[in-house]
Amino acid sequence: MSSNEDEVRQFTVGRDDDGVRLDRWFRRHLPQIGFATISRWARTGQVRVDGKRAKPEDRLTPGQQIRVPPGGAAPHKTERQRVQLTETELEEADAMVLHRDRAAIVLNKPPGLATQGGTGTTRHVDRLLEAFADDGPKPRLVHRLDKDTSGVLLTAATPGSAAFFSKRFSGRSAKKVYWALVVGVPEISAGTIELALAKQPGSGGEKMMPDENGQPAKTRYRVVDRAGNRAAWVELEPLTGRTHQLRVHMEAIGHPIVGDGKYGGQAAFLTGSISRKMHLHARRLIIDHPDGTPLDVTAPLPDHFAASMEQLGFDEAMSDALPETGPPPPTREEKKQAARRHAKGIRKERRGERRTRTTGASPKAKKPGKAPSRGPKKGKGSPKPKGQR
Repeated sequence: MSSNEDEVRQFTVGRDDDGVRLDRWFRRHLPQIGFATISRWARTGQVRVDGKRAKPEDRLTPGQQIRVPPGGAAPHKTERQRVQLTETELEEADAMVLHRDRAAIVLNKPPGLATQGGTGTTRHVDRLLEAFADDGPKPRLVHRLDKDTSGVLLTAATPGSAAFFSKRFSGRSAKKVYWALVVGVPEISAGTIELALAKQPGSGGEKMMPDENGQPAKTRYRVVDRAGNRAAWVELEPLTGRTHQLRVHMEAIGHPIVGDGKYGGQAAFLTGSISRKMHLHARRLIIDHPDGTPLDVTAPLPDHFAASMEQLGFDEAMSDALPETGPPPPTREEKKQAARRHAKGIRKERRGERRTRTTGASPKAKKPGKAPSRGPKKGKGSPKPKGQR
């Protein structure tokens, strides 16, 4: 490949660019070349893939050779300006890392840290991703967590892996498991909540509400354990990805997430020493990886959540959201049902034994005066005793 823009340049399509459109490839690797220039080169046959004419919408495969003609640079375009992080920010970014490889950087986002910046928000995950840019591109966010939600947050290390992971999220093949503490105990211990959601008028899009004309939203839930009637520990699996979906769905069935005053109001806070922070945690993420082996990452609980679990008497080992290779451990109710089935089986066997003893055939009584038989009578064909032949 020549670096002189006055000469024809040759590029080899890398593994991260598998399936990407030609125009998007230019945007990733030669952003100074505008779409109008790419289109003109394609019409005139100046840009070629493996020696053949190519269109901007053509998909690329690894190993293909792209011919780029001279010129096309826009002098007003400059390289992305790197954000300089402080030592404290670098340490904060490093402390969040759960897993890192050539395609992904998985973080454990703490509660209170926004995923992206906005008006008045200068401290956020997207800024801290500069810590992992090194001399290459800055990692990219491929999904989001609310500011007060903690847990697994996947970022893509390269543009190609960002496209790969984004397809898995949009195609709903990624499995996300959340833990939450909720006020009260759902009457049905496991089920699916299907409730369409829409933006609440007057909230500036910052709050959602149930609306039959809104976007479809679906959440699977399971009660793992309960603290009397005061609170419950639930596992939540969003089957769609709407804004604030888990929070709205739990409040809609009458059991707001502990600490979620935005949707539950004062009813979302427990009395006593339970933290007033929100108790919603992205516990586990399972998603396909470009290398072929699925990525399976679990995030430990933040301090306030772990302390509330202990105070309410909940044992983390009871959840099947842990990355176990075998079947999930049985719940308390399942253990009780198994014990009842075992006891019932034993009682049934014993009833069968008693029935056999009381109804079984008794030995025949001997007739009086008749001597017992001493063997077969002698007759024709009967063998003679030894010595009488």
